[in-house]
Amino acid sequence: MNAQSWVDLKQDADTGIEVIRAHFEGHAYDPHWHDSYLIGFTEQGVQQFHCRRALFSSVPGQTFFLEPGDIHDGHAPTPGGFTYSTLYLEPAWLERALPALFEQAPADCLPGVPRTQPDDPGLLPCIANALQALNDNEPRMVRDAALDTLLERISRSLHWRQRLPGSPQIPRVALRARDYLHAHFHQNIGLDELARVCGVDRFRLSRAFKAAFGIAPHGYLIQLRLVRARRLLALGTAPADVASDLSFADQSHLGRWFRRANGLTPGAYRSLCTKLQDR
Repeated sequence: MNAQSWVDLKQDADTGIEVIRAHFEGHAYDPHWHDSYLIGFTEQGVQQFHCRRALFSSVPGQTFFLEPGDIHDGHAPTPGGFTYSTLYLEPAWLERALPALFEQAPADCLPGVPRTQPDDPGLLPCIANALQALNDNEPRMVRDAALDTLLERISRSLHWRQRLPGSPQIPRVALRARDYLHAHFHQNIGLDELARVCGVDRFRLSRAFKAAFGIAPHGYLIQLRLVRARRLLALGTAPADVASDLSFADQSHLGRWFRRANGLTPGAYRSLCTKLQDR
């Protein structure tokens, strides 16, 4: 992370929502994803990122909205970098909260985000109010009201998608490989093993997987582990134990990948979430 870059993070104990305000100059982070919904806005500078096979440029006052699993990176193409504020909305919390707005929600589905950069000028103040209420630790009712207003606003553009959707456009071999990685991400899986499970050679598997999901199998496996690492670190698990539990070679190996995806070290993230200092 650039010396001028910084990340500030708070977590709302009642909802699990993370409030992140960050500044990056130059390269911010490598392609990665989260298991949360990300909704926020750019405060300063130009925030450039790839997502859903497209390049986006976000300028001050422009909002962005990502689904869990949306692979994205981050870069500052202009001097002075960029600053943004983001809410990380827990899917479980969102699923509990949305039925009041979607009484006819289909079974076994999750809310989907149709546009990475929503075309809704009224969304920005709703995000900003929710960010401020959570960041300032306002009384619970004030925070609830701000989040309800935000949910009502975003519900106007959400649609429903199946969990771990199967698509006729995605080859069966890629879907099978993805499911196997989700089930065995704790293990030290090799490409040959994954290819045998899928009944193809490793080269055909890698080509099909990257064409389907925009990332190679080994990159996907690392991202699964990093998502789990965030969860464990937020609960106060020591980085060394997280590295061991998730089959990283050692704590340094976890640290290198975690910084590339999140812009801060595992120990710093753990401290921000738990206020515990590593010994």
